Amino acid sequence: MTISIRSRFAFALPSTGDVLLQFEAAAIPEQRIISSNTTMSDAEHRASVPAQDDIGERIWVRAEGDFEVEYEAEVEIDRQLAELATLDLLLPHDMPGEAVQYLFDSRYCPAARFQSFVDAEFGKLEGGAKVAAMRDWIARKLAYTPGSSGSETDALDTFVERKGICRDYAHLLVSLARAAAIPARFVACYAPGVDPPDFHAVAEVFLCDPKTPGGGTWQIVDATGMADPAQTVKIGIGRDAADVSFMTSFAQSEFKSSSVSVGANDGPTQS
Repeated sequence: MTISIRSRFAFALPSTGDVLLQFEAAAIPEQRIISSNTTMSDAEHRASVPAQDDIGERIWVRAEGDFEVEYEAEVEIDRQLAELATLDLLLPHDMPGEAVQYLFDSRYCPAARFQSFVDAEFGKLEGGAKVAAMRDWIARKLAYTPGSSGSETDALDTFVERKGICRDYAHLLVSLARAAAIPARFVACYAPGVDPPDFHAVAEVFLCDPKTPGGGTWQIVDATGMADPAQTVKIGIGRDAADVSFMTSFAQSEFKSSSVSVGANDGPTQS
């Protein structure tokens, strides 16, 4: 499956300041970058650094005034996929170190606050079946409402308000999974079919790998129902959105505009 990506965004810095960007598709085994091109405004300094868990790269930019970024890429996806509900639970003591960190609470995912709810609502299920039930519960209970949340909204706020955008859906699913001792992380991505077209966010959970005895596998789960894991291009991963925002400013800044389009090789669609 080949995915075509075009994205553009612009911001302004009234005085010289540092901004950390992450918007390029990650070069990892499950997705091959066929071609890519990034164009940016002139900057005083620019440097690429490894992102979380070495999945993707971040770009430091030090600049002043208006700044624009344009990115195009063709990405071929070859991802291990499995029927989520059939995957078994991997017990905590059998988990590798890379997965353990995704059991803990983080800034936007106060998982411990959800333990009683998870036990009561999903306690009779295990492993992938439990995650699938969580995904379906979120899809039923939440209303996808652009503009309903902000940079301070966490999973508990979303749970109470019952509305949000992809970022909020992912935070809530990550929190519920962690509350059930299932490692879960936040994934920034591009995907066809996202409406309205924008950068997208999904969750990823760590369960038993049916092809490797004793091994585990990360599986993409999207509670919004918009992203197909077979067509999802990862930008980066993190404990929550704070780790993988496409733009983090360390100075006063004004975000001006953005546009994203994504097409699959069997016909163009918007994302």
